Amino acid sequence: MAPTSRGLAALLSALLLAVFLGAWHLASLPKAGAQIVDAEYAKLVGQQASTGQKSAFPSPADFGAKLMEHVRDPFYDKGPNDKGIGVQLAYSIGRVLLGFALAALVAIPAGFLIGMSPLFYRALDPFLQVLKPISPLAWMPLALFTLKDSDISAVFVIFICSIWPMLINTAFGVASVRRDWLNVAKTLEVKPLRKAFEVILPAAAPTILTGMRISIGIAWLVIVAAEMLVGGTGIGYFVWNEWNNLSIVNILSGILAIGLVGMLLDHLVGRLQKSVTYVE
Repeated sequence: MAPTSRGLAALLSALLLAVFLGAWHLASLPKAGAQIVDAEYAKLVGQQASTGQKSAFPSPADFGAKLMEHVRDPFYDKGPNDKGIGVQLAYSIGRVLLGFALAALVAIPAGFLIGMSPLFYRALDPFLQVLKPISPLAWMPLALFTLKDSDISAVFVIFICSIWPMLINTAFGVASVRRDWLNVAKTLEVKPLRKAFEVILPAAAPTILTGMRISIGIAWLVIVAAEMLVGGTGIGYFVWNEWNNLSIVNILSGILAIGLVGMLLDHLVGRLQKSVTYVE
């Protein structure tokens, strides 16, 4: 992208953000007049919000102030239900990376074997088509029952949701290697292990990394929902716990953190994908 185009895109993004913040500010302005409301509702949202003197939804200024609190001290730990947002993100990222790494260790070698054997590909395809659409969270009750540990169960769910895109993309990438290159390797009597690492792997690497990029995005989506179910620690638990506390501004902070970390993970794998992509 040309520098001028990048500058225009950045300007448009800033304009869209300003419009969004302006609309948010107007929507959260207090309404004139007082209302008579139920006493229990007033306890939940606050007297000013319940009577219309102040919106129950935080304003951009409220959100910015709370966000600065999180940024100033993200790693505090004051007990099981009072940890900084940085601590919660660290737990979630650790679970995602562990489950993702385990999935890669299984999916990439298995994908190689499947991709190099049309017979295996056809034999395993029905199983892949049945297992692939199952929601990862559907495995959570079974994982909790068999593993009897919420942390390990969360890692297992990440493993099971990460494995399919990597396995399928690896098999497809290996099966799609140009026959000319394989024929040259055969003519030169290249040994199978060397052919796998020096011919097939470089050719299939962009497709494999595409599968890994899809997997890391799905894994980050799933860990948030899994942590809401199992509780304890993690950014998903943080958001759910703040809902129980009726702290909308903290929920918004958690949502922003989830989006930023997801973008960062996708960017890192995307950079790795570009580094192995070649132009024929």
